[in-house]
Amino acid sequence: MLAQRTNFTSPSPFLASNSQPNQVLKDNQNQTQQIPESVDMEETKIPVTEQNQFPQTPKHIFILSGQSNMAGRGGVHHHHWDGVVPLDSQPHASIIRLSANLHWEPAREPLHHDIDVRKACGVGPGMSFANAVKDHLGGGGECLGLVPCAVGGTAIKEWERGQHLYDNMLKRSKESVEKTKGEIKALLWYQGESDTPSYHTAEAYKENMERLIHNVREDLGLPSLPIIQVAIASGDERYMEKVREAQLAIDLPNIICVDAKGLALKEDNLHLTTEAQVKLGHMLADAFLTHFNAPPSQSSPCSAPKTG
Repeated sequence: MLAQRTNFTSPSPFLASNSQPNQVLKDNQNQTQQIPESVDMEETKIPVTEQNQFPQTPKHIFILSGQSNMAGRGGVHHHHWDGVVPLDSQPHASIIRLSANLHWEPAREPLHHDIDVRKACGVGPGMSFANAVKDHLGGGGECLGLVPCAVGGTAIKEWERGQHLYDNMLKRSKESVEKTKGEIKALLWYQGESDTPSYHTAEAYKENMERLIHNVREDLGLPSLPIIQVAIASGDERYMEKVREAQLAIDLPNIICVDAKGLALKEDNLHLTTEAQVKLGHMLADAFLTHFNAPPSQSSPCSAPKTG
């Protein structure tokens, strides 16, 4: 089947601004888990029948943030997305996203099309993650909300408290639970490539990331918020390993790091391929389900907004 090609031009509130795939999931207790060996890359047409079927508000909310490899460049070539959506990244009636205009809508690739608007967005890890965890939340079948916040080409200092990107991530995170019964389950963070060209930024990365973790938890009033960060797979070779070492060395409660090193890169040697993005989504899902998912409870339908 042919893949759907879609052009997006919505403004974003965020912008005032080769080896074999890795086979393990790492956390800061040095535990490992196997991840899938392959991804079904069949091209499919994005269904449109779910347009009016998605629930009004989510019960389980995940923040997606960082830079371009979280926003997704899978399938983007010569500034255009090829429209190929793997089976594991297909839309589902129980998965919705918070748009740039702060409205819940059906989630579909590219998830960041109206957030990271200066570059063409493609497949990222968010949809494969959501599809992998959706049947394991609560009793299964409950509504899952994704809050895309990632913007390509951004350094960690641009995500400091008081900076435009941080403030918008915070605003969107708070809005995602406003007037709903939803709960933010985790922040998924993939960033660091822009901090690899300079010794100074690479050296300061661990301190800056730990400060970000503290600030997000404090400002959201979630002192134990699970955060799953990705150790980068690419960047400037001069200090890439220094940033990776900082990411893997963070040892704070409820912080898990998955290592993207070895996942396939595109010809630019910077961005993950579509297949690699799908695998990364499964790695993030394995991390969440292993370390943060509470035992199943009785399922309840997706919530309607609170009134009054």
